[in-house]
Amino acid sequence: MGFSGRARFRKHLEYRSHNHPINAANSFVIRSLSQPGPPSVSVASFSYEDGTRFRCLLARGPLSYRLLYRGLSHEYNRRYLDSADCRGELLVHHHRWLALIVVLGFFPVAAWSQDGKKIGDTVPKLRFTDIRYLPRTLDDFGPKKAYVLVFLNTTCPLAQRYLPVLQALEKDLRDKQVQFVGVNSAEEDSLLVMATHAVRFDIEFPFVKDFQGDVAKTLGVRRTPEVVVLDGAKRLRYRGRIDNQYRLGGVRAAPTRKDLHEAIDAVLAGREVAIAETEVDGCPITFSPIDSSKSVTYSRHVAPILRKHCLECHDQDGSAPFALANYKQVAARAESVAEVVNEQRMPPWFASHEFGPFVNRRALSDEERSTILQWVRSGSPRGEEIVIKQPATKNTRDWQIGTPDLVLDSITFDLPEKGDIPYKYAILPHVFAEDTWVQGIQIKPDNPAVLHHCNMAYATVTEGFNESNFITGYVPGGENVDLHDGIAVLLPAGSVLALQHHFVPTGKKEKCKVSVGLRFPREPVQRRLRSLQVTDRRFSIPPGAPAHKVAASRTLAEDSVGVGMFSHMHLRGRDMTFSALSPSGKTETLLIVPNYSFSWQIPYRWEPGKATFAKGTKIECVARFDNSAFNPYNPNPLATVRFGQQTHHEMMYGFFFYTHAQERLALNIDPKTGTERKHDASR
Repeated sequence: MGFSGRARFRKHLEYRSHNHPINAANSFVIRSLSQPGPPSVSVASFSYEDGTRFRCLLARGPLSYRLLYRGLSHEYNRRYLDSADCRGELLVHHHRWLALIVVLGFFPVAAWSQDGKKIGDTVPKLRFTDIRYLPRTLDDFGPKKAYVLVFLNTTCPLAQRYLPVLQALEKDLRDKQVQFVGVNSAEEDSLLVMATHAVRFDIEFPFVKDFQGDVAKTLGVRRTPEVVVLDGAKRLRYRGRIDNQYRLGGVRAAPTRKDLHEAIDAVLAGREVAIAETEVDGCPITFSPIDSSKSVTYSRHVAPILRKHCLECHDQDGSAPFALANYKQVAARAESVAEVVNEQRMPPWFASHEFGPFVNRRALSDEERSTILQWVRSGSPRGEEIVIKQPATKNTRDWQIGTPDLVLDSITFDLPEKGDIPYKYAILPHVFAEDTWVQGIQIKPDNPAVLHHCNMAYATVTEGFNESNFITGYVPGGENVDLHDGIAVLLPAGSVLALQHHFVPTGKKEKCKVSVGLRFPREPVQRRLRSLQVTDRRFSIPPGAPAHKVAASRTLAEDSVGVGMFSHMHLRGRDMTFSALSPSGKTETLLIVPNYSFSWQIPYRWEPGKATFAKGTKIECVARFDNSAFNPYNPNPLATVRFGQQTHHEMMYGFFFYTHAQERLALNIDPKTGTERKHDASR
């Protein structure tokens, strides 16, 4: 039964200690109540008459309360208490001392704790999702002597404290064929949040997402930071805590038992683990029930969300591989839509939401995501047709910057059906005789399927093609240059535009021509758009390195206003962090791209005028590269990787776009040519 209101009652419980049973009178105060449910736990504060205090766990099962503190267990056999979940205060009188448990909160414990695999059982194939949103299993790591699955979330204090311990242990055991995996089963943590967590704590071993909690359920894991050790045959050999140093109520100077390390040593030595299960302090792994009370239909609830967030690409003739423009198209892909929405894989966005804010951010709200998931779970009903006058959407194959003032075409490239296509270069047939200012730039291939990315820079007779003169690029998920408010790009007198193309084979012979459209300013130009290329070309990534770090920095010569940032790496790129170190010594994180995608290279733009930087500010980029066999895109994990143009080489570029804060050019530009209008001396 459940309770309502505030009730006080007294019960007689039998207290069983490790030494002897003691009868005790108890007072239990109900503060807030819920319906009967699975076993629950609470975090509690415990104090004696002499002032000694520490925190503990109080776990309530259907038959008993279990008090866990300082590694000891005491059972309270219930005689009269019913099965309601509650909060309250339990006053326990024990001879001459007083124990006061102030219950801070009850939480439902994972109901699978008794259903998981037992010590010695062979574990079935465990499926989880990596930071690239790909489905993976332990088999993807290759043969190992031991697998250590560490269950983590981003909020549990104990889990955070143990991350440095785990990282040090993983590095120590990596060469002994021990594979560590951070498993996040927390419903409240998105994959992006999980990946950011790994970057912020500088964790090198892979983090994976257990979206439905199936991995935790299979292994009988209930808390973070609980660990599981499997041997090379994937038999469950240990389940429990990491060590006994950090507890809910305090910390030892050093652990007296290193349970995880001892379990791994035993597995590597072929011995039985002496203590194969231990109790775990920490935070419960929980999942909320699915709310099916709201009636959701496509017409009234889902279609507006798709129009707002998806039709930019998934419209008819859009850049996406299929359309989601009507009920029939969406219902046919309902399960796929639910999957990518639940994983937050779509809309595509690869920057931590902790920084910015960025005006081009793509994301569904929690309510929008819940609405779509509930619609799919309820059978994808259409609902009553609602006629909405929709604004005309732009065809992504048209000019997105408006009608260009100048269009330049490359030659037509003949492309093979297979193989690694070397970078191809083209000089566009136009020389800018005078300084030319541009506010809109779009790179448009006539065959988008074959062009992975294309970089554009200006070149001169003296310099040739120089990546420091980079202007913009065509990249998956990228944007066109569309400047306003008196900001423009300068193409110096005597320059030409050069394109660097990265084509990919499609399985058949193809052709591709690339056009560049330029839109000249219709307003006075006040400030020039500038960029820093924060790069290092002297790196060497060792074979098998899971998170090799490369750092570079550049310094702003003037007070500046940030426009945006953009990261570029190749197939081994794992994450990149942008930071600003001010002249006063303050460091600010500007951007973390925690799960870099070579297929989705997105710029991140600030609201105009909001990001300001003092003269002398150092812009730093730190990139990490995954050259391990677990990287599904790694061309060769046995190779030492250096800088190079092809994708089997690597690049490390952090682009920082900005303007000089005090610059006021006041240039009157001819919109037909992009050049400055000459003053007429006769007027």
